[in-house]
Amino acid sequence: MSASILESIRTADWLDAGRVRGYAVIVGIASIALLVNSYLKAMGSDGTDFLAFWGAGHVAATGDPAAAYDLMVQERVQTGTGSEGWFAFVNLPPFLFAVAPFGVLPFPIAWIAWVLVTFAVWAWASIRTFPRLWVLVLVFPGALLAAGHAQTGLLTGALLVGGAVLLDKRPASAGLLLGALVIKPHLALLVPFWLAGAGKWRAFLAAGASAAGLLLASWAVFGIDTMIAYTSSWEASRLIMASEDREFYLRMATPYSQFRLFMPAGLALAINVAIAFAMMAISFMAWRRMGQDALASGALVLAATALASPYLFNYDLPFLILPLLWLVSEGLRHGFRSYERLGLVLLYFAPYATRAAALELGVNLMPIASLVLVRLIWTRGGSLRKQAGEPVSSP
Repeated sequence: MSASILESIRTADWLDAGRVRGYAVIVGIASIALLVNSYLKAMGSDGTDFLAFWGAGHVAATGDPAAAYDLMVQERVQTGTGSEGWFAFVNLPPFLFAVAPFGVLPFPIAWIAWVLVTFAVWAWASIRTFPRLWVLVLVFPGALLAAGHAQTGLLTGALLVGGAVLLDKRPASAGLLLGALVIKPHLALLVPFWLAGAGKWRAFLAAGASAAGLLLASWAVFGIDTMIAYTSSWEASRLIMASEDREFYLRMATPYSQFRLFMPAGLALAINVAIAFAMMAISFMAWRRMGQDALASGALVLAATALASPYLFNYDLPFLILPLLWLVSEGLRHGFRSYERLGLVLLYFAPYATRAAALELGVNLMPIASLVLVRLIWTRGGSLRKQAGEPVSSP
């Protein structure tokens, strides 16, 4: 390979703003086609994950929220749409506040409304954070994958991005958003360590109050029967995690799921727990490592979040828009490192590409992409500490 080609790969200077916009248009057109295809499949006989949310919202809106966790009721409600498949609802009762408004709509309209609303909320939070990079937000493959599944990733992504953005100037508001992750608490696993390490006690207390408040509100609105019925979903969750279906693990994006392909469940879980502890330590150190920059520390913690939980799918990853675009912003301001431009392109497409290739490769490479993302942000942190006037030890 000639020196000029190697230099072109190393710097990727040809990847300018004009080309990025042009490629984004192509990705956007292809994504619309994929979304239409996803919608048509969701309306078919096989069903879609969104049936669980719509079915739970439907019974909650009609006055029987405890039935959200009744498998016989859910089978009847969900197959009433014409689907032969149906899905257990395993989210905590506060999530019923989010899905009940969509449960009053016919299923085909509810699917569209859910995707549009959650995508709009996520895009609004992300574009406000990186207004110059709005085109990269709108066509982010990780978000489009979540949209195609009509899953929760866009909603939880908006909470994580919003919490990171508000942490510095409005810590209480940031805490309220992060506490709302009680609807999917394994995505908030690193949040307490991040806030404690940063000394952001207002945000810490607000997050706790938000989570507790949502639980109490769901108790008050949906009743004690619903809270008790939720415990019956634990068995469904246990059976999901005890699955021996190889394709199920290939659809997941965690270290546990990929180790599970090659080793016993206990050993795979032990390795993931060790990784989670490492990510907790990184999150605790994020504030100082990233020069006491709230957004930078948030980028590091959100990247680490993709490695911490044993249960995570590629469609849960819209929150990675923040660490990715933070790296892009740093590169535009201070210069890109060798091979970083092309590396960021690969990481940008990773949530979709790793899922699409998983069945063929026999492994989902998303955990490796997440690890690279953590490493890139961590190494950028040294320059931020220099700007903050702190000593930086040699690696």
